[in-house]
Amino acid sequence: MLDIDFTTPAAPESGALVLLGTEDGPRPGLFGSLDESTGGALSRAAEAAEFGFARGKSCVLLGPGAGLTRVVLLGLGKSAELDVLAVEEAGAAAYAALKAAPGGFVGAEAVPPALAAHLAMGAVLASYRFDQYHTRRKPEDLPKLERLQIGTSAAAEVAAGWPRLQALARGVFVTRDLVSEPANILNPPEFAERITRLAELGLEIEIFTPEQMEALGFGALLGVAQGSEQPARMAVMQWRGAGDDRAPVAFIGKGVTFDSGGISIKPAGGMEDMKWDMAGAGTVVGLMAALAGRKAAVNAVGIVGLVENMLSGRAQRPGDVVRSASGQTIEVLNTDAEGRLVLADILWYAQERFRPRLMVDLATLTGAIIVALGHEHAGLFSNDDALAGALAQAGTAVGEKLWRMPMGDGYDKLLRSDIADMKNIGGRPGGSITAAQFLRRFVGETPWAHLDIAGTAWAAKDAPTVPRGASAFGVRLLDRFVADHHEDVGSAA
Repeated sequence: MLDIDFTTPAAPESGALVLLGTEDGPRPGLFGSLDESTGGALSRAAEAAEFGFARGKSCVLLGPGAGLTRVVLLGLGKSAELDVLAVEEAGAAAYAALKAAPGGFVGAEAVPPALAAHLAMGAVLASYRFDQYHTRRKPEDLPKLERLQIGTSAAAEVAAGWPRLQALARGVFVTRDLVSEPANILNPPEFAERITRLAELGLEIEIFTPEQMEALGFGALLGVAQGSEQPARMAVMQWRGAGDDRAPVAFIGKGVTFDSGGISIKPAGGMEDMKWDMAGAGTVVGLMAALAGRKAAVNAVGIVGLVENMLSGRAQRPGDVVRSASGQTIEVLNTDAEGRLVLADILWYAQERFRPRLMVDLATLTGAIIVALGHEHAGLFSNDDALAGALAQAGTAVGEKLWRMPMGDGYDKLLRSDIADMKNIGGRPGGSITAAQFLRRFVGETPWAHLDIAGTAWAAKDAPTVPRGASAFGVRLLDRFVADHHEDVGSAA
């Protein structure tokens, strides 16, 4: 992870520098001192480029003098519109401007101290790379920036707030690493093993084997796993940060490490993407790492079901009937609608064992949600209006947007089966909704929300703080949700 150092806003003696400013505020003092030491180079360049520090705009000076190799003037826009997302985008832009040098400096006098740590957050998130399988990368193609200095008038104050954001960034990286791994590496046992390593953060971790899950009655989850050579796992992660025995908030994740579709096999085109059908579980693991890493004052539990959905002589067949942990029977008409079967058992287990205040599950559950919402929003389904509103608000605050979808008896009736308590599919119309209606049958009276992240778990193109690849959508959203609504102390990130 990129090393961050907060210091006073004084120009370095050498190297590259990014200088931030607002379009309606005074030019930073560092601008004036650098302009003087470079013989007016900054003023001349800004005037020639008609540069006025508008948001997202930049002006680059190469070899301006004063020992510097480069100065980049970077606009923050209007002072009144500065918020967390704008500052993080500026941090990401600063990283992009400086990543070719081993060290860099960001002059951040124009950023209010309360937001300055988010410059570091933006830079760190933008610096993420998953490149451990590259063996022939050219040195000139690799980022060189290892240490970033941020100059602010309240360096000590800002530095004191950084560890909390740094822990959150580490949680995001945990998720991005997991979701990026190929399925031949990250199978269910390996996934479970990586989760156990997080015990060093203070998480209490239990790993359940197929035999233990069979004893719990997990017929739905184990039915998905039975066609694979890789044995299923369930991981339970507990964080007891509230200092008492109050009921936890619970987060549930679908962890299908590869989804072939089973006997209802998927088309070959794009099937390689199904390595990240475990993104819901990856998000829960990253969230729990973040909560533990920042010592969140909350009791939380994370539960993930880890399976591989494959074809074999033992694979589940369309038309099979399985008995879930709840005792309800399910007619499996489509073996590619497997994620809801995994979630059914662990949702029931979570509410039965922990009696949580609420449950939120995350899953790359349906292609239908991508048809409905594209890649801009994740689908939000809930049996509780207050919970749905709080999640949507948290998502807006961190730039991970949710859109609430309808539910109702009319959709639920589509799940009726002639030979079992329910079918696992309701047909093509409203596919993401009937999937959510299916899950609702396993949550009892617990306030519950389901986030269908099929369209947001993987970024097809670069965004300021989300490089192309695994997005870790949901880690920051749920951390913010916890901070805003379920912690006794601590401020939101």
